[in-house]
Amino acid sequence: MNNFSMASFSLEGKVALVTGAAYGIGFAMAEALAGAGAKIAFNCRSQSNLDKALTDYAAKGIAAKGYIADVTDEAQVNDLISKIEADLGGVDILVNNAGIIKRIPMTEMSAADFRQVVDIDLIGPFICAKAVIPGMLKKGHGKIINICSMMSELGRETVSAYAAAKGGLKMLTRNICSEYGGANIQCNGIGPGYIATPQTAPLRERQPDGSRHPFDQFIIAKTPAGRWGTPEDLMGPAVFLASDASNFVNGHVLYVDGGILAYIGKQP
Repeated sequence: MNNFSMASFSLEGKVALVTGAAYGIGFAMAEALAGAGAKIAFNCRSQSNLDKALTDYAAKGIAAKGYIADVTDEAQVNDLISKIEADLGGVDILVNNAGIIKRIPMTEMSAADFRQVVDIDLIGPFICAKAVIPGMLKKGHGKIINICSMMSELGRETVSAYAAAKGGLKMLTRNICSEYGGANIQCNGIGPGYIATPQTAPLRERQPDGSRHPFDQFIIAKTPAGRWGTPEDLMGPAVFLASDASNFVNGHVLYVDGGILAYIGKQP
């Protein structure tokens, strides 16, 4: 007898915190979690971004709760979790999405810049996970999704800090699984490929002669799917890893990259 039900993907009654979800892939994943029934909380660092995001969520029919909090500040994160608990209930799902990248050649990069990237992209997820795990232990369940990167596996020019942080985030994911898997807490990662967002739009603009931008050509040639990803491509993976459908998936990074990591590339 098959006991599987689509109800395994339901997030009804669950509270999800998606960090840095004012726009982009964080917003798309929050929208997907809301569509599956979750109550959404998000944070950002500025009031202007918060106000715009709340308007954007409302336009989608999502009653998201927004908060000002810096993920690198432990006191602010602890306060954030307390406020969410008071407003919505304890956090069942944490998506560590907040992150930055600084594209600077390594020998030109200051240690301060390197530290800032690691602080936001690696230490931030540690602080947020540390803040929600006690509540998850009390509830007897929890889902943590770390937004990793292809740079969790690959290096590239000018991204030494980002690759170091995202490689570390992959191992933090595995270690949270190792430490708390026995308490019915699943910690997994999502590794987006190259995603078409407003931030990457200049890299996809047609050249004056009608040809693709050189970086666009490079990505298309490296991607078996033959296209950039979209924020919507991350919605299903986020719901899967946040839901009971993934209860025996732990310490895994799900790469949503159109096949880039599987592919050596075309012969010149």
